[in-house]
Amino acid sequence: MARTQGSHSASTGPKIRASAQRLFAQHGYAAVSMRQIAAVVGVQAGALYNYIPDKQALLFELMKQHMDDLLAARRAQKPAQSALAALEAFTRFHIGFHLDRPDAVFIAYMELRNLSDDNFVEIETLRTRYEGELTQILHDGLAERVFDVTDLKVATRAVIAMLTGVTTWYRDSGALSRSEVEDIYWQMVRNAVRLT
Repeated sequence: MARTQGSHSASTGPKIRASAQRLFAQHGYAAVSMRQIAAVVGVQAGALYNYIPDKQALLFELMKQHMDDLLAARRAQKPAQSALAALEAFTRFHIGFHLDRPDAVFIAYMELRNLSDDNFVEIETLRTRYEGELTQILHDGLAERVFDVTDLKVATRAVIAMLTGVTTWYRDSGALSRSEVEDIYWQMVRNAVRLT
C-alpha cells in the first residue's frame, strides 16, 4: 500500500509509536483504533502493519520500552552509602524520571489490564525487578535500624504509588519547582517508613 506523500520509512515507525502513546494516554487503549493512529501519522491504515503486527503488540512495545528505559536509567545511578541515602536517591530518581514521561507512565500503570496474558507476565516481571530495588532498600534500612516497616511488599507498593501519583497533577508551569516537589515527597516518604 502506498505511503502518504512526504512520509519516510525510517521515521514512520517512531511516529507510529509516539502517536499511539499520545492517543492511548488521552483516550485509553480500548478506545483507539489502528485507523486513528494511521490518520495521525499520515499513512493509510494498512501501512501500519509494515511496522507493527497489531495494536496489542504496539501496546506491549510501548510498555516494555518504558520499563527498559526505567531500568537502564536506574542502573546508571551512583550507589548510595546507606539505606537512608539510597531511599532518598530512589525517591528523587523516580519522580524525575516519571515527570518527564507522563504519557508513558499513564499507559504503564493504567493499561496493564489490556495486555495479553503472556505480555502481562513479561511487563510484570520488569516491574517486579524495579520494585525489588525499593524493597531491598527498605530491607537494608530495617537491618540498619533506621526504618520501621511492618510489611516490605506493602510498603514498597505504597511508596511507588505515592511517587508515581505526582505525574497526575504536577505541571512545570505550576507554583512548585521540580526540586521543591522532590523535597516534599522525600519528607513524605521518610514519614511513611517511620524513620527512627
